[in-house]
Amino acid sequence: WMIKEAHDRGLEFHAWLNPYRATMNLETSDLSPEHDFFKHRNWMLKYGTKWYYDPGLPEVKNHLLAIIKEVVTNYDIDAIHFDDYFYPYKEPKLEFPDKASYDKYKKPGQSRDDWRRQNVNDLILALSQTIKAQKPWVQFGVSPFGVWRNQSKDPKGSPTQAGQTNYDDLYADVLLWMKNKWIDYLIPQLYWSMEHRLASHRKLADWWSNNSYGVPVYIGNGPYKIREDSDEAWKNPAELNTQVNYARTLPQIQGNAFFSAKSIYIKNQDIAQRLKNEVYDRPTLPPSFEPKTPTIIDIPVVFDVKTTTEKTQINLEKPLDPAIRYAMVQGGNDLNTLHEAIIHTAWVGGSRVRYLEVPSLNTEYLAIRWIDHYGRIVQTQVFQTPKSTRP
Repeated sequence: WMIKEAHDRGLEFHAWLNPYRATMNLETSDLSPEHDFFKHRNWMLKYGTKWYYDPGLPEVKNHLLAIIKEVVTNYDIDAIHFDDYFYPYKEPKLEFPDKASYDKYKKPGQSRDDWRRQNVNDLILALSQTIKAQKPWVQFGVSPFGVWRNQSKDPKGSPTQAGQTNYDDLYADVLLWMKNKWIDYLIPQLYWSMEHRLASHRKLADWWSNNSYGVPVYIGNGPYKIREDSDEAWKNPAELNTQVNYARTLPQIQGNAFFSAKSIYIKNQDIAQRLKNEVYDRPTLPPSFEPKTPTIIDIPVVFDVKTTTEKTQINLEKPLDPAIRYAMVQGGNDLNTLHEAIIHTAWVGGSRVRYLEVPSLNTEYLAIRWIDHYGRIVQTQVFQTPKSTRP
């Protein structure tokens, strides 16, 4: 249902997962008897207030790969999206209890930190390969914590003083994943204000722009902090717009993502209106990307158009090429303003259909943009509808 509702609105659906977190607390009585906590108790490690899968076990890695393969194969999703939780954020004076698997699987001379990073790296690479083997157009994205490493630990790091970082604490070597093109996009969680003393949003946006290795980067913004944070900057209603506008000045930054929608949908609606008026004042297509192997697409040919008071049916000369994922249809009576008309999305999802249906467009002209699985506009067609086909 969620996938259909998103696609009907021309939105992509990215399936959001946390790979290693098995429970949200230590209470297990409410878990299903089929939960892995009961079926594979030896996979679980207790740390802090949660249970986690042991990332060092090959069985865990294979299990996660099977889950992702099932989701990609059986659902018409656009991406698999991992959150910032890899190895858990460290608890004070508490070591993650993976000594048994470390002793069993480490390489000679390999430190525990390097072994943990290798476990995560191996999972990310295998997931990338699994996803592309099933559906090469499904993206694999990650939204990591906003700091890779502090400059005090590594000259390549950012000018920040984060208490924990991806590389040193979560064992997520994000730069390696981008450098090797194991992921298709990155959304670093830059949930600080523009001039934050320890982790400046501005400086971090600059850093990620300069360290993208050609992988699309979308800045993660934190509207959940608006009027709720001790940082006074979040009381400024212009803070979020300032961040978005700054991201647009950086050449390697492709856009923004907000956590979470309810922070500007349910409350702070004045901020939502400001975003709509000042930075999101026109519709846009989801980002496109190029397939690794060239594709040849049979261009759709419109045979005729029939309109009733309820719907407009666009008939095709032959079944649609399965490489076509959806069409965007606009109707108008003036060619010069046709591009400003309301956009109607007709989702076909690769089906070999012979016609499309959209709400009734009793207009002289129709513009149809055909979009493939990679988000590319295959062709734009303008069709003049005969008066005899209109009500």
